[in-house]
Amino acid sequence: MSKHVLIADSGATKAEWVLLSKGEKSRSETPGLSPYFMNADAIQSTIHEHLKPSFLKTPISQVFFYGTGCAARSNALLVKKSLQSIWPKADIQVFDDLLGATRSLCGHEPGIACILGTGSSSSLYNGEKITQQRPGLGYALGDEGSGSYLGKKLIQYFLYDLLDKELRVKFENQYKQGRAEILQAVYKGSAPSRFLASFTPFLSANRGHYMIENILEDGFQDFFFHHIRRYKLADRVPIHFTGSVAYVFRDWIRYLCQSHGYQLGQILPKPMPGLVRFHQK
Repeated sequence: MSKHVLIADSGATKAEWVLLSKGEKSRSETPGLSPYFMNADAIQSTIHEHLKPSFLKTPISQVFFYGTGCAARSNALLVKKSLQSIWPKADIQVFDDLLGATRSLCGHEPGIACILGTGSSSSLYNGEKITQQRPGLGYALGDEGSGSYLGKKLIQYFLYDLLDKELRVKFENQYKQGRAEILQAVYKGSAPSRFLASFTPFLSANRGHYMIENILEDGFQDFFFHHIRRYKLADRVPIHFTGSVAYVFRDWIRYLCQSHGYQLGQILPKPMPGLVRFHQK
């Protein structure tokens, strides 16, 4: 392994960074670096503003960056260019966040890896590489089971006046946003997926209410139907999950795996610990 190695895992909301240097690990965090919503200047300025100064001063030898939106070559090149300007002498490797989650969860064993965070995606892994993946269509067309998807369902209940009085009062007191403000943020805001996902704490805080559980069940069932059930090996390999949404609502993940007859693997809040193990090996 190179002397100073930097590993980054970036979703749409936040990015986690770990510096491996002389056997020691240091951690930092920045806002998410999404090439869909940020240009090179914005990515660079975000890193300079939020990353630990020691990370910027260290002579990095190698960077492994796993990020949302980086499956598209143009986006990966944009991120690589941004990182190269900060660490000009480093070997920069940019991958999509799905490969990061897959390497973290599966290591070198076959399995299905699923991300349920702000967005969602999944892959089938043979122990060495991804052999099949379900397309991530983003918050507008897909992201089933994700924070943005569940938040969108909650917002639909609110704007269609479907929430019962108890939940509606709680929602209005907590968020103090009406129809105009919500639609403005969704259709003209700078980070609509983050905005929608920001409502998931309301779901976790009101567990047990039948409307909340209906939203959760529908959202996760949609993910199982559109993603996991489409893999022919789904009933023969372990199915792993990572992401804040998967971890917070892991009871629903366990229940649905059991009801569908799937072998449940790991459910981890974030992929970084597994990525560190993968690259240390």
